[in-house]
Amino acid sequence: MDVRTYRAATMHEALAIVRRELGPDAAVLHTREVRTRALFGLLPGKRWIEVTASAGVNVPSRLPPAAQPAVAPALAGTRAMSERLSLGVAGAVATQELSTHVQSQLRDLQAMVKQLCQRAPHQHRDLPEELFRLYTDLIDLDLNEELAREFVDRVRSSASPAELPDPVLLKARVARLIEEEVSVTGPIAVQPGLRRVAALVGPTGVGKTTTIAKLAANYRLREKRQVGLITVDTYRIAAVEQLRTYAEIIDLPMQVVSTPKEMRQAVRRMGELDLILVDTAGRSPKDEVKLQELKAFLHEASADEVHLVLSVTAGRRTLEETAERFAEVGTTALVLTKLDEAPTLGAVLPLLRRSRLPLSYLTDGQNVPDDIAVAEPRRLARLILNLH
Repeated sequence: MDVRTYRAATMHEALAIVRRELGPDAAVLHTREVRTRALFGLLPGKRWIEVTASAGVNVPSRLPPAAQPAVAPALAGTRAMSERLSLGVAGAVATQELSTHVQSQLRDLQAMVKQLCQRAPHQHRDLPEELFRLYTDLIDLDLNEELAREFVDRVRSSASPAELPDPVLLKARVARLIEEEVSVTGPIAVQPGLRRVAALVGPTGVGKTTTIAKLAANYRLREKRQVGLITVDTYRIAAVEQLRTYAEIIDLPMQVVSTPKEMRQAVRRMGELDLILVDTAGRSPKDEVKLQELKAFLHEASADEVHLVLSVTAGRRTLEETAERFAEVGTTALVLTKLDEAPTLGAVLPLLRRSRLPLSYLTDGQNVPDDIAVAEPRRLARLILNLH
């Protein structure tokens, strides 16, 4: 009896060798997967498919004796059975290969998850359920993870066990922590007979002109101060006309300047007023030339205060980078606008930390002279935490 064993990389290649060496009538007697050894037998080597076959063995039929056909059909049945056996073994090997591949992927995913957990800068798995809920609430309010975890840790260290189950008390503690983060300037300090120059700067579209009109109306109509307006927004004619309209309604003197020299002259002409408000053109924080031009205007105006106006509808990164770039012109305070349009205010705290600028005013609408208020830490904290 001629029985031979063949090895190949795949079942398909092994069967092809059997047919080539023993002919198409050869019967497959046994198959298995084997591995060689590498590096002196210490490491697993290449995987092989081993097939044992013979051209002189008749595989007996599994049909009952009465149902057995003649010899020629029997040989055909033998060949068919051999083919089915080969296909079955090949399918089993393929299934095993797929299972091994899936298991390998699962192990890789588990390792990746473990590495991510080890690399995470802050873990919240050690938090009690109440503090974990507080942490997720702060994340939902758009506080970044580092700041949210910092507040939760500080609450955890100061709160008593009896306070932990009360979410209202926990939020109140976070509100007090936020209040400590907020520095404010109070309103623009205006004294009769002592001229004060306050300029508003910032990127386009943040509401500088409307904010200027609100401040002018409040100081002129409610505080009864002598107020004047200067605008260097010659790039947007509509903005100049808008401010001119406000000046006519409120009965204020207004000057339009286009050079630093004209700025110096306009401020001198308004020397008898209590407050001069300067409206500047919107500048891109990436335009270094325009920022230097703005700096020259502010220098000639001898501005006592430079308020950076930012819309809270912008993203956290945009707010922080804008504040950093406008610091070059000598900003002294922040005005936050469009509070009514922002879904969350969590980005305000990182902005305050990074810029280190105090808040002066908050605006939440377009109505003049309303929808503006002097910034207060308590109010801002409640707005950030969405406490009504």
